[in-house]
Amino acid sequence: MDLSIIIVNYNGEKYLSDCLESIEKQCQGFSYEIIIWDNDSKDNSIEFLQDNYIDKIKLIASKDNLGFAGGNNAAAKYAKGKYLLLLNNDTILLNPLKSILELMNKDSRIGVLGIKMLNGNKEYTVSSGLLPKTYQLSYFKWFSIINKEFASGDFSSNQPIEVGWLSGSFLVTPKKLWDDIGGLDETFFMYVEDVDYNKEVEKRGYKRVFIPSLEYIHFIGFNGAKNNLLVKGYRIYIKKHFRGLNKIVANVCLSINELVKKTKGNY
Repeated sequence: MDLSIIIVNYNGEKYLSDCLESIEKQCQGFSYEIIIWDNDSKDNSIEFLQDNYIDKIKLIASKDNLGFAGGNNAAAKYAKGKYLLLLNNDTILLNPLKSILELMNKDSRIGVLGIKMLNGNKEYTVSSGLLPKTYQLSYFKWFSIINKEFASGDFSSNQPIEVGWLSGSFLVTPKKLWDDIGGLDETFFMYVEDVDYNKEVEKRGYKRVFIPSLEYIHFIGFNGAKNNLLVKGYRIYIKKHFRGLNKIVANVCLSINELVKKTKGNY
């Protein structure tokens, strides 16, 4: 098996058909499986999948909501592919993915690979960045936007670009590396677990690579109302990856960030 596509679903019935149809269209020329972990959805997701796609997917219906990290980790235990693709349920693949696997087979030092994200209006949206330094935690854009190309989405070249982190809404990683790291850290229930995984990949000497020539649509994505979850996530990240004075300064910077967001009512 070349690729195991893992989708964690929670009340995503209205998105599933388009997502699954795009997988069938764009995953040609290699072997793959689709594993859907349902986090105790309250809509008709389970019934919809059983009625329409049960012969094309492996469906696991959880009685508990394990969150994004827990759901992916649980689903990955069933995976047989050489590579994993973590894919959000509210996504549509726009380009064939075969070239991704060819690149990763050619370069064994790629630990994470991601592609260009578009929102529901097909507008470019940032989905990668640098691993945050201490002072950058006072303003997330300082490490979320690498340069003018990553700010605008207009890239001068279609060649792979090394970055610090890539979004978990579309994240390809070798299964062997995933197992070595232990998957996503379930201390992060939602948000920043993908940045943390990229940090663990970096620690092991692997590259994180962004492909600007390939695109996918991500309908929901992040909005300012979830800033409190993002701040909580980075508190955990600081505790895990910073030490000594850097840890103290990082927490102060994040507190400044949090205060500004609360003052602006964007929290």
